[in-house]
Amino acid sequence: MTRASLDKQPSDVAAMFDDVAAKYDLTNDVLSLGQARLWRKAVAKAVQARPGERVLDLAAGTGTSSLPFLDAGAAVVPCDFSVGMLREGKRRHPGLPLTAGDATRLPFRDGVFDAVTISFGLRNVQDTEAALAEMLRVTRPGGRVVVCEFSRPTWRPFRTVYTEYLMRALPPVATAVSSNPDAYVYLAESIRAWPDQPGLAALMARVGWEKVAWRNLTGGVVALHRAVRPRG
Repeated sequence: MTRASLDKQPSDVAAMFDDVAAKYDLTNDVLSLGQARLWRKAVAKAVQARPGERVLDLAAGTGTSSLPFLDAGAAVVPCDFSVGMLREGKRRHPGLPLTAGDATRLPFRDGVFDAVTISFGLRNVQDTEAALAEMLRVTRPGGRVVVCEFSRPTWRPFRTVYTEYLMRALPPVATAVSSNPDAYVYLAESIRAWPDQPGLAALMARVGWEKVAWRNLTGGVVALHRAVRPRG
């Protein structure tokens, strides 16, 4: 079994997700107490994919997150660097154009997507700013990005309870439902080490995204960050 460390070496992170691919979606539903499906719906609404648009779904895993964009009539490209995740996704959704790729070196031309989105994957990338810059590069001028990521609960008493859940309750629950519970210890640690809402917004603005804004979900457990690529 593989567990990545917080230096987030790409090969270690990819191998860790290879290990959990078969039960990944089920485990997320259990660990999030059913909130994961609501978060996916919020992402789809924020992206606002329209018929004929091209949408890049990064850290797409098995492709589950890509289905709402496909249903909206967009041409969606699910992309992930875990071959195990992509293999499981191909088994479940053989029609999806699942693509292997590193978020810091995307295998796409400049400005080819109307929208780019990444859910619960940006904090697993070794170089966050490089990934945000790559998303900017492949998005057309005036196009948009939506980042869905774990964040900082806004109510202090709940923040304390949430942190205790991550580090104490999550590992034993993961042991019961996941093929690699150590991976979820890493995930809990990576959530605690991740920037808060203003911190991520500042990183996005630093690489060139404009009109950066965010909306909290589930009291700030998750935040949706949105921005657009400048037209000029």
